[in-house]
Amino acid sequence: MDPHLLRTFVAVAEHGSFSAAAAELGYTQSAVSQHIAALEHDLGTALLHRRPVTPTPAGERLLEHAAPILLRLDAARADVLRTVGEPAGTLILGATPLAASPATALTELRRTKPGLDITVAITGREAVAQGVAAGEFHLGLIDGVAAPSDPLRLFDLGTLRTTAVAHEPLVVALPADHPLAGRKRLSLHALVDARWIDAPDLAAPLSDLRAATESDALRAALTYHGADTLTLLELVAAGHGLAVLPASIAPLPGVSTVLVDTPRLVHRTELLHGHIEEPAATTLAAVLALRS
Repeated sequence: MDPHLLRTFVAVAEHGSFSAAAAELGYTQSAVSQHIAALEHDLGTALLHRRPVTPTPAGERLLEHAAPILLRLDAARADVLRTVGEPAGTLILGATPLAASPATALTELRRTKPGLDITVAITGREAVAQGVAAGEFHLGLIDGVAAPSDPLRLFDLGTLRTTAVAHEPLVVALPADHPLAGRKRLSLHALVDARWIDAPDLAAPLSDLRAATESDALRAALTYHGADTLTLLELVAAGHGLAVLPASIAPLPGVSTVLVDTPRLVHRTELLHGHIEEPAATTLAAVLALRS
């Protein structure tokens, strides 16, 4: 299966349009049509309905395989290029919104490598992992929840490595008038039937909390696809649901935070990199670790 044809198929399926896929990929619409026809001929089945452009059942199944296949190809290319060394004078760092602040580490990096051109991109957890794997980011800082001695449960990273750089306690953010707001500590087991806000790129993912509490009762009353902590806390204050966040988060008026007692979990930040021997990875890991 030709990966170029597979990329074209994914673009057409995502856009629902041959012309839009052609514009994104830099092909003519005729070339895109030829790619799809060649892939369908190779697999011996139709992959797309033409009017409107939607995946057939076979196409839906292929889409399930396509993203991880293409990511692993991109990751293989990026890993080979890493053996050549870091691009001179350039560093692109992907980071999740609540990962340990890289400011001090980047200052040290600038001191050791004057004139370094640094770009920091704040994005979601999956985007950081995939960006580092595919070589879009040279390094990544990603956060999540885990048992104190466990690494984060991350996406399929191929040959990427991780280095733990920071951890801190977790708190439950509740409305200030919540009956449990005055507690010093709380067990998540006592909150399994509460209303929760699912903020997968910001708060502790509900899937991780379900695994930690061994309960499927945790349900999202509201889903927030965003990276702004202020907005999330405003939603908590308004009573739309609870959220688990790192203890360093400063609560808003109308929001109380209570330390998570059980299960034993921490907010953890890890550095994603190819080889820790890379100078930038070494510096970031060392400086961030000193601040954990």
